[in-house]
Amino acid sequence: MKNSMLSQIRGKLIVSCQALDDEPLHSPFIMSRMALAAAQGGASAIRANSLVDVQAIMELVDLPVIAIVKRDYPGSDVYITPTLKEVDELMQANPQMIAMDATGHKRPGDLDLRGLVAAVRERYPELLLMADIATVEEARFAAEIGFDCVGTTLHGYTAETQGQILATNDCQFLREVVAAVHVPVIAEGNVETPEMAAHCLELGAHAVVVGGAITRPQQITRRFASAMYSEG
Repeated sequence: MKNSMLSQIRGKLIVSCQALDDEPLHSPFIMSRMALAAAQGGASAIRANSLVDVQAIMELVDLPVIAIVKRDYPGSDVYITPTLKEVDELMQANPQMIAMDATGHKRPGDLDLRGLVAAVRERYPELLLMADIATVEEARFAAEIGFDCVGTTLHGYTAETQGQILATNDCQFLREVVAAVHVPVIAEGNVETPEMAAHCLELGAHAVVVGGAITRPQQITRRFASAMYSEG
């Protein structure tokens, strides 16, 4: 039963439907409609942020959901589902998978990453866990401590990897992660074109998450405007 979602998304597109508090589309209603559009376009799953968005999406769309809560804690750089509190919160919607920050940064609360995974496993044995990582070493550790899959989500977004993008050197980072772990690898982060998404699958990614290139019109508009106005 646990692996049914992983089988369902294998070789397919996952669409991230997220809008933060200060963004124009921030609304569970809008995100649920975005998810419906993604489903109609062929998405195999949805990634969503916050309990209210996850609930709204699961009520409207018959696709598995990778759920997260983005929350800042003082003194910690970990903000994607950082503690057991966020997991418990999301489980009110009973999503099939929850993703959490699996970087080596200082975590809030009393549990380290290994302890957090163990606590979640004990409390929710059927829940799939996705590790959002930024380095190959973090991917290896995440697989070792029991994550069901790893995602390249945070590559380029941590101090150690700042400025790096997934496409660099023919997706070298993705290839290294695929070679390093025995669990499915989900390509995520700056996948900007259909061609790149397809190439990630060719390089061994289990599935591909696309967010901003599909669901953030301000980013899409910025790319067009930058190309058109660059000549002054």
